[in-house]
Amino acid sequence: MKVTNFKSWGFIFGFALSSVFAQTFRDVRPESVGLSSKRLERLTNQLNNYVSDEKLPGGVALVLRKGKSAYFYSFGYRDKESMDPMEKDDIFRIASQTKAIISVGIMILQEKGLLLIQDPVGKYIPEYNNTTVAEADGNGSYNIVKAKRKITIRDLLTHTAGVGWGFGLAQDRWEKEEIMGWYFAHRDESIQTTVKRLAKLPMDAQPGEKFVYGLSIDILGALIEVVSKQPLDQFLKHEIFEPLEMNDTYFFLPLKEKERLVKVYSSTKTGVKLADDPGKRVGASMIGQGHYINGPRMSFSGGAGLLSTAENYAVFLQMMLNEGQFRNKRILSRKSVELMTTNHIADIPFGVDGVRFGLGFRTVEQLGGRGMLGSIGEFSWGGAYHSTYWVDPKEDMVVVYFTQLIPARKIDDYDKLRTLIYQSIID
Repeated sequence: MKVTNFKSWGFIFGFALSSVFAQTFRDVRPESVGLSSKRLERLTNQLNNYVSDEKLPGGVALVLRKGKSAYFYSFGYRDKESMDPMEKDDIFRIASQTKAIISVGIMILQEKGLLLIQDPVGKYIPEYNNTTVAEADGNGSYNIVKAKRKITIRDLLTHTAGVGWGFGLAQDRWEKEEIMGWYFAHRDESIQTTVKRLAKLPMDAQPGEKFVYGLSIDILGALIEVVSKQPLDQFLKHEIFEPLEMNDTYFFLPLKEKERLVKVYSSTKTGVKLADDPGKRVGASMIGQGHYINGPRMSFSGGAGLLSTAENYAVFLQMMLNEGQFRNKRILSRKSVELMTTNHIADIPFGVDGVRFGLGFRTVEQLGGRGMLGSIGEFSWGGAYHSTYWVDPKEDMVVVYFTQLIPARKIDDYDKLRTLIYQSIID
């Protein structure tokens, strides 16, 4: 069902319709899981205001508490030009939210006895046995030096391998190889080929010394293919998507589903504007609709390549909250989940006080350091198209928030989403 005038429909009516959309999680009255319906109306009003104020085109917000759907709301439009309303089962580009799924894939292989995260990457992809690092020479240029040690799988999981996006000191060499930024969907070569070429380029830092966000998880995607002897899309399908019934999660969209793919918009001084199709790279980002339908369909980017729905991704996160199991399907052991959601970067600078990084997830260690509502033990991340998520084990809560806005400028929706969800807790 579509709602053509999102501001004219009340919050209660939205909940009355929720059973039409929710297929996986049982929809419940918020009070039954310790949330206030009246207080959640504040969130609904705020999301609608972002659309009417031309700050967002639309989106989907899903809050699970105690394994049940307490708030599931679609707002605005998936296509503003045609006034096509956003629906709860629409498909989004989740970009870096792919990383958590790949990280779980690595842990699955460890649990099968096929690798150890302490292993050097070169054990599986030999090109990584002899990596180099670009270091400033003090004269405005750089020297290329041998890495002090081999990059490990754990280095890649924690983004401490020194692997960037190509914008470091040796940018000229990365540009020559045409390996820049996070977007891979346009590539007409396999991820294996790209990752092996990447191994020859100078990295931004020595292994284990700095947090460098970049192409680490794309390397892990290629490693999964080598170890599992399967293409990455098939491995994820067999090990995660099929067991969890994540049937709307893909690297490239089936043509029959193309009408469900949400349009990408960009922030401008006068509101939101439809991004170009397919668009182009601007800095590290892909500003445009991308090549998810009409592209080569060759490169499975473990770092930023997946498409999904809010509900599909919530299933994955609920599995993590459930210590590796969703319903009767176990994906990981409790101890692997515990290892993934604890601090692995010690005191390496990360940028936010009280927040550290585990294996694929940002983790909260100190509430006062971050200065935002939440809980110690919370784990989270987000995506370049302005999507985000977090899991709060203390509150038994999962939050998924999907929009498609890049770049997203002068908008405080992340912080207000968090505030308006936590203020609704009444138990």
